[in-house]
Amino acid sequence: MSTDFQTGRVALGARLRELRVEAGLNGKDLAERLGWQRSKVSRLENGKQTPSVADLTAWSEAVHRLDVAAELAARLKALETQYRSWRRQLSHGHHTRQELAIAETAGTRTIRGLEVARIPGLFQTAEYARHLFKINSEFRQTPRDTEDAVRGRIQRQEALYEPGRRFRFLVWEGALHMLVCPPTVMASQLDRLLSIIGLDTVELGIVPFGAQLRRTPAHGFWIYDQRLVIVETIGTEMWLEDQDSVELYARAWDWLSEAAVYGSNAHKLIGRARTSLAT
Repeated sequence: MSTDFQTGRVALGARLRELRVEAGLNGKDLAERLGWQRSKVSRLENGKQTPSVADLTAWSEAVHRLDVAAELAARLKALETQYRSWRRQLSHGHHTRQELAIAETAGTRTIRGLEVARIPGLFQTAEYARHLFKINSEFRQTPRDTEDAVRGRIQRQEALYEPGRRFRFLVWEGALHMLVCPPTVMASQLDRLLSIIGLDTVELGIVPFGAQLRRTPAHGFWIYDQRLVIVETIGTEMWLEDQDSVELYARAWDWLSEAAVYGSNAHKLIGRARTSLAT
């Protein structure tokens, strides 16, 4: 569970405790009104358990504050919307998540992204994507629907050829050398990346190993217009829509962009990684 998710759950628990205290009830009294074990009240108030909407409605009724039921439900929805467990998202395989990505891309004019350990999905070859989906399914122990997921990822790439779109991506140089697939597959992937540089909808920057940085590339993220940031962690995918988060990640992207190389210089770094596969 992400630290941010846990922080939000603790904050929700504190609000529940506040409502109980305002009603003049101790934990035992409230548990009796609700017909719950006292331990459940404690777990919810201390952020040790995620409440359901029914739990929150029952709580607001028990403290005679039906007016806050909508507020509590909104807090819970924000948690569930922003912090999405990979296990839950991939419970039926990767294809559903690829369909969601296609929809988000279709509704966006400019996508800015940073990848530090892999080639961006919009630029991946089918074979490179196939290896990523396979190892990800194995790691997360989720259903394997590799071929459907690959088709979805390639379908999403059609947006690269639509006039009026902008895809501005930064790739840490290390991602060019990260062998998550056989060398022959990586070679083809780097060839694909070289061809991407020529598209008028794409701006591709490589952040070199020796670049002077104002901000380290701690993890990958994607910014959709000025409305949404998607951040991946090992266990969670965060969808951040508040303006503060969007501005923070936009600043991180801008600072890293200052250190990136483009055009012929980016071409050289990709070509160097490509040549190293033959040695």
